[in-house]
Order: sequence, then C-alpha cells, then structure tokens
Amino acid sequence: MARSAEVSRPPTMADVAREAGVSHQTVSRVLSGHPHVRPATRAQVTAAVDRLGYRRNPAARALVTRRTRTLGVIAVNTTLYGPASTMAGLHEAARDEGYLVSAVTLRGDGRQGLKDAVDHLSSWGVEGVVALTPQRTTGQALARLDAPFPVVSVEGGDQLGLPAVSLDQERGARMVTEHLLAAGHATVWHVAGPDGWSESEARTAGWRAVLRERGIAAPPPLQGDWSPLSGYRAGQELAGHVLSGQGPGVTAVFVANDQMALGVLRALREAGVRTPERVAVAGFDDIPEAEFFPPPLTTVRQDFGSIGRRSIRLLIDHIEGRASGAQHVLVEPQLIVRGSTRGVAEW
Repeated sequence: MARSAEVSRPPTMADVAREAGVSHQTVSRVLSGHPHVRPATRAQVTAAVDRLGYRRNPAARALVTRRTRTLGVIAVNTTLYGPASTMAGLHEAARDEGYLVSAVTLRGDGRQGLKDAVDHLSSWGVEGVVALTPQRTTGQALARLDAPFPVVSVEGGDQLGLPAVSLDQERGARMVTEHLLAAGHATVWHVAGPDGWSESEARTAGWRAVLRERGIAAPPPLQGDWSPLSGYRAGQELAGHVLSGQGPGVTAVFVANDQMALGVLRALREAGVRTPERVAVAGFDDIPEAEFFPPPLTTVRQDFGSIGRRSIRLLIDHIEGRASGAQHVLVEPQLIVRGSTRGVAEW
C-alpha cells in the first residue's frame, strides 16, 4: 500500500525554541518585546523565527497577554480628501507599531451612532480608539461617551477634554492670508467651509485674525460645502464683483480647501478673469492634483502621515499607561507657493 503524503504543519513556538537552542519561555519573552533579554539571545531567536517562517497566533497571544494588539478607528465623511487621507495615515502608523486596525464609518453625527460604533469596536476587543471628529456635534457627542478604553480625538479641537491631535488649522490660514497681503493685495476674500466643522471655523478664524491685526475690514465670507460645485458658485459671485467694480476690490481669495478652489478657478476663467494677473487664488490641503491645476495652486499642506503617527503614538501611550490627561498635540502646516498667487514672470 502506498504511503500517504506527509502533511506539513506551520512551525510552533516549540520549533523556534529548538531551532534557536533556547527555552520556550525565552522565545515568548523575545516575541513579546520583553526588555530583559540579552541582545545576542534576541538576535538568535529572531533569526530562528525568520528561518522557520514562524507566525504567532494572535488569538493565543491575546489569551496569554490579555492584549489584542488591535486599535479602533471611528470616522465620519471618509469620502472627503482630508478624512480619507487621515484614515490612511492612521492605518499605516498602526501597522508600523505592530497593531491591527478595526474601522467603523459613521453615517451620521449623532450620539447613538457613536455609541453603537464604540460598542461594536469593544466587542472586537480593541484596546483603544482614534476618532476622527471634524464636526463639532460629533466631537461633543464623543466627549460625553463613557468609553471602556482610551480615546484620542483627531481634528476635534482642544475643547473636548480628551487627548487630541490636529493640524494647526488657524496657523495655516494665517500663513496663507499673510502671504497674499505681503504680495501687495489690499485685502483677502474668503470662501469658507461648511458651518459646524472645526477645521472650517479655525481656518476662517485665522483669516479674520490677520485682517483684524492689520486694521483691514474683512469682506463678507462666501459659504461653501467643501465641494468643487460650491466653489464654482462662489467663484461666479466673486467674478461678478470683479467685473462690476462694486464693493471692496477682489484681487485675492483664500479658499478653505483645494476642491472648492478648483471650482473658483474655473468660474473666474469662464468669466474672463485671469489668475493670478487679476485675482490671486490660494487653497488648503495640498491635494495631489493641486500642482496640476490651471494655474498650479498655492495651498497649505497637511502632513497626514505625521497626524497619523502622533495620534497612534498618543493612543498607545495612554493604553500602556505612559500618558494621562487631555493633551492636545498640534501638527505644523506648510505653505506651498505656486503659480496661482505669483506674477506671470515667476511661473
């Protein structure tokens, strides 16, 4: 009778111990990141793991350590560039730290939706949660929840009483407004984001603050909703001001995000108002397409990778007891100057 084919099995921790010539307990200490292991022994075990292709069973590990190495992410409006890019940064940062991510996208901004999301993530055994809360009502609802694990708010501001990470939105708006005034414009118009968004409110506040400090009356802001269409409609209104010559002169516009800036640029172009010769335009976010706009867009760059790393690091510090309280970490923005605010000879 022919012998049955031998069935291979995945290597075990005992196999790694035999391969490395150490005890099972030593292998466990190395894989758990225990600090009291000699470097030579750690290298010996790591080499054995690589040679055998050993992969530790996460369920078994959780039973022993009571750690799942899983983090939760709660997000709203992930179809928008900012939240989507922040989500990507969080996932990458968690992987770099050796954690898995379980994500939930909210359909609304109510407290019940947040509670359901927290309950769902809790059932999956997450050790902590990063919540993207750019809308004021969502952040307030998050602050009122009694979560069973540490929670870090992203872009929710510093008024929630929670650990938080955000770009310095107001600083970014100040930078771009100061850039436009330094170019010789008498004032700067503004196309704002939607009401109720902390990012929109902070960008508007930064724009207003610079004009106030210079003794310049702020023109009435135009309201958008982050979409190119809302920017296009605002651009049509701005073009009307330019062509009629009525009201404060429109020679420079700060738009609260790049998608709306794209709409503004198209509306001005269709009206025969050239950029930047007649009206300089600047945005916010530095989306990948911004440098290919006609003309290339001056904008404020957000470092989503840094936001992700700092958020995950702050959450892990709270999980592991190295941090407590409601720290607020601010990430610095960067002004990117391109052709939409420069003279023709410069681009």
